[in-house]
Amino acid sequence: MTASPLTNPDVLPCRSIKEIAYSPVLIVAPHPDDETLGCGGAIALLRSLKCDVCVLVISDGTLSHPNSQKYPAPLLQALRESETLEALTMLGVNPNDVTFCGMQDGSISTQYNSAIASCSAYLTEIAPQIIFLPWRYDPHSDHRATSKLIHTALGNLDLSPRIIEYPIWDWDLAQRGNLIESEKVTSWRLDIAAVVELKQQAIACYRSQITNLIDDDSEGFRLTPEMLLNFSRPWEVYLEQE
Repeated sequence: MTASPLTNPDVLPCRSIKEIAYSPVLIVAPHPDDETLGCGGAIALLRSLKCDVCVLVISDGTLSHPNSQKYPAPLLQALRESETLEALTMLGVNPNDVTFCGMQDGSISTQYNSAIASCSAYLTEIAPQIIFLPWRYDPHSDHRATSKLIHTALGNLDLSPRIIEYPIWDWDLAQRGNLIESEKVTSWRLDIAAVVELKQQAIACYRSQITNLIDDDSEGFRLTPEMLLNFSRPWEVYLEQE
């Protein structure tokens, strides 16, 4: 095993958006907010260069507050979708280019076989040159299942997009894993200094995830300030399998 590149990200090489400014681009998010947390800077920069950016959100995100009476699952799903559209509009994405799959939060791994056909059809229609995916070894099972779903769908198609992976829960020291030595991974940083304030404003749209908006669920999820700091830097970290 080798150490995660997130152990010392400041030493990773820094790249410009122009190195990945292809079109169309697809951003795939396991939950509503992952796209903005992991790729918000890239999205804003790509849109500033007039690249077509589509976003595919896999799960409905309703497990973040499973016991809320104020926001039962249908209302929470609607809220999280509205937050996503607000954030992505701020980053320059047309709401018509955002697709919500609505798969059950927490159960993507048990549903992805039935979703392969629809994802294959979607990928065929979009024909992305680049796909941003959650890191395949992310500690969260939904993130890993999302990566597997898209890779499986691509295996059925005559498409060869560049795959760029973004970390989310590996930023949490308690959950971070090491790299398997046989894995050949290139890690780098994307300079997002020009849009980092815009990204922070977009993250703030996710009030259900970062504030006490939903206050009637003692088991409700909330991103900690410490975790949010990892997504507020003037760069984003990406990984690519060699």
